[in-house]
Amino acid sequence: MSVLKVENLNAWFGDNHVVKNISLDYKANTISAIIGPSGCGKSTFVRCLNRIHEEVPSAKVSGAVYLQGKNIYGPGVDAVTIRKNIGMVFQKPTPFPAMSVLDNVLVGLRFQGMCKKTTLMEIAEACLKKAALWDEVKDKLNQPGTSLSGGQQQRLCIARTLAVNPPVLLMDEPTSALDPISTAKIEELMDNLKNEYTVIIVTHNMQQAARIADYTSFFILGDLIEHGPSSEIFTNPKNKKTEDYVTGRFG
Repeated sequence: MSVLKVENLNAWFGDNHVVKNISLDYKANTISAIIGPSGCGKSTFVRCLNRIHEEVPSAKVSGAVYLQGKNIYGPGVDAVTIRKNIGMVFQKPTPFPAMSVLDNVLVGLRFQGMCKKTTLMEIAEACLKKAALWDEVKDKLNQPGTSLSGGQQQRLCIARTLAVNPPVLLMDEPTSALDPISTAKIEELMDNLKNEYTVIIVTHNMQQAARIADYTSFFILGDLIEHGPSSEIFTNPKNKKTEDYVTGRFG
């Protein structure tokens, strides 16, 4: 079943056309990777999927993105509500510096007005467990989120995103700033998360895409060159440009 459906999506920075007429379907309980050379529109495309792109001055978008059948760019649709339902994890871990580990996880729920302490604690523990972080921080919940290691901070940001229970989770190069051990933990975590969520990840690491993604999309200069099962993209691509990229002949 399609959870997120993209139709004829275009994006600009001023006159610079950076995402060009992309149409894609994202199925429930899958991981989809987006690969391609630097500057090819991967991150801009993902930021269009939860309306972060429009926060940039001079940014424009056309086309449609349907979340469970509803166009997130439709008239009267609230962007904040969309970002609650399509969560985002960025390249660099972004824990809120003035907040404890616990408060970082719960900030979204408190913003929504949830204040029952027992419920909040149950959600925090559940999300930290989903993020494979609970055992490492259960005795540090009142310490600053920024006191954790880089890999722990990234998993804390994932737990924070999960707390508002989005059906779709976007990850923009979530392991590029991490060491190999932390990267392996995040990859294992993503594989577990797809049992409950639809995960879309931007990555420069083709080995990572091949390891964890059910589907892979290859972009060049804002164009979608090829999309399909990762096993096909990396072993039997249909497009010569895809073959050249995944075999290292360009990029």
